[in-house]
Amino acid sequence: MPVQSQKPVAPYKAKKGEEYMNPKQLDHFRQILNGIKAELGEDIDRTVHTMQDEATVFADPNDRATQESDMSLELRNRDRERKLINRINKMLTMIDEGEYGFCDNCGIEIGLSRLEARPTATLCIDCKTLDEIREKQIAK
Repeated sequence: MPVQSQKPVAPYKAKKGEEYMNPKQLDHFRQILNGIKAELGEDIDRTVHTMQDEATVFADPNDRATQESDMSLELRNRDRERKLINRINKMLTMIDEGEYGFCDNCGIEIGLSRLEARPTATLCIDCKTLDEIREKQIAK
């Protein structure tokens, strides 16, 4: 039974002079975040059912190793998705508290287009760029 994915939310078109992170914008991003969260939840449920269905004991060590490798990869992917769900929950809390859409570092507006591309962004583009430059310097 294929699961129908959520209909994507159309990008928000700000009206001239519209206040940043007004109730309409906050509701728009709440819909996006809840949609992503619902899809991730469906993926996790599907993986659990698939892993239960495919839990076969293979006599051949190579088949068993392949199955374990596949399951390990799936579990890593689901763990990444679990962390993203936690981040989405944090963003939804920020929306409720009126803190969503502003840079955690400098406090300026992150911007609608950046949030459309990455609804879980917590840094403005300038702070994120500086952060990535620091990461590259530390890695050297």
